[in-house]
Amino acid sequence: MHSELIIRGRCFQWGKQTYLMGVLNVTPDSFSDGGEFSTTTAAVAQAQALVASGADIIDVGGQSTRPGAEQITLAEEMERVVPVVQELRQHISVPISVDTTRASVARASVAAGADLINDISGGTFDSEMLPTVADLSVPIVLMHIRGNPQTMQKLTDYQDLIAEINSFLAKQIAAAITAGIEQQKMIIDPGIGFAKNHEQNLEILRRLRSFKALNCPILVGASRKSFIGRILNQPDPKARVWGTAAACCAAIFNGADILRVHDVKEMRDVSLVADALFRHS
Repeated sequence: MHSELIIRGRCFQWGKQTYLMGVLNVTPDSFSDGGEFSTTTAAVAQAQALVASGADIIDVGGQSTRPGAEQITLAEEMERVVPVVQELRQHISVPISVDTTRASVARASVAAGADLINDISGGTFDSEMLPTVADLSVPIVLMHIRGNPQTMQKLTDYQDLIAEINSFLAKQIAAAITAGIEQQKMIIDPGIGFAKNHEQNLEILRRLRSFKALNCPILVGASRKSFIGRILNQPDPKARVWGTAAACCAAIFNGADILRVHDVKEMRDVSLVADALFRHS
């Protein structure tokens, strides 16, 4: 694996420390903070707070991908995402990621100042995504999913969960290389909560190291998710911070490079201590 990636002048040194991707949902219906940051002013203030708390990347998403979420129109997604990216670029210096599965949103976002694309479909929903990212020459996060947010929770029947996620990601890495994306610009995400049931989410965290063979940095998004709520018997996603901390700690010990989190300030403390314990040289 290439040991580093430069994004907007920042050097990400894989294996040296855990990086935090702060979640900024500009959606009315995301599972834990829908509607809170849907004005540009609120979004900028939240992004600044996340950066001040220690976020290394801000991930902007305009399409909710919670289970059962309705697909919005392209025009709506553009309208939510592009002005926010444009405004954020004036106010924050950290890399901005855009969480989208649509190539045209990726292109417009990068033109507005975004630095990387986070595609929950691993480049499978839009056949133009991988060629577009290659053309834009930006990094991409390739995530594993089955079906789409409307159908995914019915599609949790695997013969061999880890092997199947591995082969999907290997196939998408190969497709990305064919499209002209350099491997060092790829990040993989096993897709916790996306077409995975409770036990499968736990298995991914326990066996995260299996994905090291793919030679890409690993991103894990466990923050506030329902498997944590189930363990804690906690229906309120915002009250899952301690549970998220435990999952993040496990992810770091099992080889995660980036954690996608809502509670940046708290997870910064978790990752600093976990890194000191685990990444001692």
